[in-house]
Amino acid sequence: MDIDATAGPDASAGHDASAGPCGLLNLDKPVGMTSRDAVNRIVHALRRHFPKPARLPKVGHAGTLDPMASGVLIVGIGAAVRLVPYLHHLDKSYQVTFRLGQSSPSGDLETELVEESEPVRPTAEQINAAAASLVGDITQIPPAHSAIKVGGRKAYHSAHRGQEVAIPPRVVRVESFEIVRYEYPEVEATIRCGTGTYIRTLGIDLAKACGTTAVMTALVRTRIGDFRLEDAEPPDRITQHPEELTRYLQPLALAVALLPRWTLGDTDMTRLCHGLKIEPVASTSLIDDTLSTAEALPQQRGVAPQPDGPEIAVFDESGELRAIARLRKGLLHAHRVFPKPPATS
Repeated sequence: MDIDATAGPDASAGHDASAGPCGLLNLDKPVGMTSRDAVNRIVHALRRHFPKPARLPKVGHAGTLDPMASGVLIVGIGAAVRLVPYLHHLDKSYQVTFRLGQSSPSGDLETELVEESEPVRPTAEQINAAAASLVGDITQIPPAHSAIKVGGRKAYHSAHRGQEVAIPPRVVRVESFEIVRYEYPEVEATIRCGTGTYIRTLGIDLAKACGTTAVMTALVRTRIGDFRLEDAEPPDRITQHPEELTRYLQPLALAVALLPRWTLGDTDMTRLCHGLKIEPVASTSLIDDTLSTAEALPQQRGVAPQPDGPEIAVFDESGELRAIARLRKGLLHAHRVFPKPPATS
């Protein structure tokens, strides 16, 4: 029910990422629907605009919400699927409910519940103190019933067969863990965290610090970066009115908020998008500042190391994201390229 930060873009029904619409959909995935089902609904809506034998634009989602979770699910359309890795690195916010005095193999309601015979009833002070202790860089062991891969195989495949899965611990970042309501046995909280954080594991660790157990009973993802739940659209609204799909597409720039930004004029942008190396027209100090900022990102914000040079988000003069380039020896090398949006009348 929490994000599977290891998931990449889904296989799509098409092959040409530059064909048709290009943008990011902010979906409000309902409870009971898988993330894959949500993507399939968008694919079916697109098929009405691209009847066979036309190829569909690529479609893929960033991060997974389990069926009993709801909230923000970002879906890339067309060339925007190339931004999925960057969406993973944006921080997230959740509203979650835990139930104390119970446990389950999966840490939620998807597997059999086990009741504690004489459960501890923590005080509000203990609950708040436990939540505070889980803020910052912490070590988590992801649940066996998760999509994290161990030995090239998703852990839940083995867990569902009753096989033991040895999942290595990982360091994750929790920016805030606020208790908003505590009425035993229920604990409601808001959590802001970085990529790879398992929310149900936070509930288990919270309970453990108070001498008891817990399961997660509800989860809503309220934000990914600047994509917010109040601006999200239900998948059915788009499938019922597929002709309006482009109206719901969000700017590509929202996916690269963590990258340094550079603007190029039309001539240099065209050359960059055609594979030529570009020397930015700027002072050496500006190049050095951008390089320093980009190199600092892996340490400061959890972005994956970039051995081929730091990445820069390159915009045209109208403010549209057109490329992600690597900066090496003062030159921009195109890494990912995006089509120029069609002119609007």
